Amino acid sequence: MTTPFLRPALRRSMAQIHRIAAVRPGDAGEEVAGVFADVEREFGMLAPPIGLHAASPEVLAASWVMLRETLVAGGRVDRATKEAVAAAVSAANSCPYCVEVHGTTLAALLPGAAAPGTARATAEGWADWFGQDGDRERAPEEGAPFPAQAGPELVGVAVTFHYLNRMVNLFLEPSPLPAGLPPAARAVARAVLGRLMRRGARVAPPAGTSLDLLPSAPLPGDLRWAAGTPSVAGAFARAAAAIDAAGARAAPEGVRALVAEQLAAWDGRPPGISRGWVEEAVSDLPGDERPAGRLALLTAKASYQVDDGLVAEFRRGRPGDTALIELTSWAALTAARELGARLGARLPASTGG
Repeated sequence: MTTPFLRPALRRSMAQIHRIAAVRPGDAGEEVAGVFADVEREFGMLAPPIGLHAASPEVLAASWVMLRETLVAGGRVDRATKEAVAAAVSAANSCPYCVEVHGTTLAALLPGAAAPGTARATAEGWADWFGQDGDRERAPEEGAPFPAQAGPELVGVAVTFHYLNRMVNLFLEPSPLPAGLPPAARAVARAVLGRLMRRGARVAPPAGTSLDLLPSAPLPGDLRWAAGTPSVAGAFARAAAAIDAAGARAAPEGVRALVAEQLAAWDGRPPGISRGWVEEAVSDLPGDERPAGRLALLTAKASYQVDDGLVAEFRRGRPGDTALIELTSWAALTAARELGARLGARLPASTGG
């Protein structure tokens, strides 16, 4: 979807990845290279939020299958609406990178000179329903500002971005645009980004064709909101199984139990600027499990607070990029699934929720 001249420039965007080694397409193994090629062909560029997962091929495939089958593939919901939900969720999660990408894409898909302002207003209009508050008290009839049959796709977009926002906050720079650009140059760069993203967004590939990247798996109960759309259900069932297996490899059982317990009691809102709650939460873990516990809890509940010190502390016990990606992806998806289950509980029964 991009010209041969633009493709190398877009691939250089992988240089925005930090804290882990970026895997470049020419250096990737067969499994990773295959996913990279699919992303580039169907998304329009090798998107760094997907590419950052390359240290774990199964998690890489899971991240792409979720994004592809919700945001990218054709279905009942138009791409502009899905981009608005993506931007709204990203704003709620304090993920400036994803806000810029998906807000810019939404503006590019809307007609007229007022499109940027309209895009912001449109995203804000979805924020109350799809944001981070995870309000379990809201009755179903108070929500669902969309047709019942759109539920699996739109909740799927929300869950995907609750996941990706957390990974992006950990492993990418705050903007997809080069740092230090003066305002005029930044406006030009954003317009170019918008045109590139619009080019990819105008073509909706058929749903379900990415599912073969991962083995079939049963749909867990907390993902039953997806059941009304087979491609979305298949994507999340497979991705959840792959990332759960990754979490079992990277996170001790006590850490996984602690994260699940903390999320079950969480109101979905940011926990504040202090990290004292983390120290209290991990105090009952064995000393050698506390670095994983701290990193997993902050990834799940306040990913924007993860710093280099926390990552280095985890790496002392688990060197290499694979364990880091597998632990954080598990924590990020566990949080996203919890928030998605609360959204799903507001859907009419006919959507599978």
